[in-house]
Amino acid sequence: MRHGWNATCYQIINPGIEHWFDGEAEAVVGFVRSRGYRVVAGAPVCAPDALAGVVTRFERDAAGAGERVVYFGAEARLEALTRDDPAHSRVLLGAQPVWAPADWPMILAAHASLRAQLARARNKGVRVEEWPAARASESAELRRVLARWLRGRGLPPLHFLVEPETLDRLFDRRTLVALVGDHVVGFAVASPIPCRHGWLVEQLVRSPDAPNGTVELLVDATMRSVAPDGAGYLTLGLSPLSDRGGRAGPQPAWLRLLLAWTREHGRRFYNFAGLDRFKAKFHPQRWEPVYAIASETRITPRAMYAIASAFSGGSPVVLVARGVLRSLVGRMRPSLSPGTVSIDHVRHQPPLRK
Repeated sequence: MRHGWNATCYQIINPGIEHWFDGEAEAVVGFVRSRGYRVVAGAPVCAPDALAGVVTRFERDAAGAGERVVYFGAEARLEALTRDDPAHSRVLLGAQPVWAPADWPMILAAHASLRAQLARARNKGVRVEEWPAARASESAELRRVLARWLRGRGLPPLHFLVEPETLDRLFDRRTLVALVGDHVVGFAVASPIPCRHGWLVEQLVRSPDAPNGTVELLVDATMRSVAPDGAGYLTLGLSPLSDRGGRAGPQPAWLRLLLAWTREHGRRFYNFAGLDRFKAKFHPQRWEPVYAIASETRITPRAMYAIASAFSGGSPVVLVARGVLRSLVGRMRPSLSPGTVSIDHVRHQPPLRK
């Protein structure tokens, strides 16, 4: 809470993440071990003037254990530090949208389509309340909504920086809950970014029976909740493969092919373009580039596989196979009730085909 600057800084308390504490500076690094790499959640949490030394000592410690390092979700500070260092390489992962919450009413006033979505949800009786951490943590209904949301996704649950199990570790997080009457239909979890007086909307969870506009109402309520406290920064997090934060520099041919294949075929399980459009419809005031930075002269296929393994909690190939099986089982069901589009569908559901 004293040194967190990267958007992912608070996520290092998520389940399964190890912590390395520096012996010379007030610093911590959250990471998972994967395929011979330490995959770091964003960047070291430390004072700006300590960052270079912390990176050096952490990478030296990893090398002593026979491991390399890749920072996933790194932002401007770490990118600037390593940009001209031949011992580091980087790849542009995408971009994250950013707003100043105090400006949200002005943004909303300028876009009738957003106002219409909010009105649609309100007309269906949706309201949003902020719940204290203790109440949210103990809520069986929030857990039921989360379980239904997870069942509707194209892949089994992912982990690391998209960890769904945050309700046991809310602490300094804020929880906004969407209700119709006394029935929970969705919730948002926002995590602090203390050094930017900001917030990362880490989770947007929607029940399959939630009215249209529920997710938009949760985003609106989060903006309005944090603005009076002086928040100057809010992001919905990384939009993978988005080029809104700038174009990637020169990349190896294998990486260009991999990213192109992922854009074309990966949408069966993760609709990158749909997620990008979803975040863009809130009209961010700017987009910031987000990187993977490796402690090697060039990004390798092994590093990318290590990142994928960190999110899958094991073999990405097995995860995709399980996703295919889940999809086949779903298509074999005798009937499917119609649903409405939500962020979980945008992220993970394949387009309907005849």
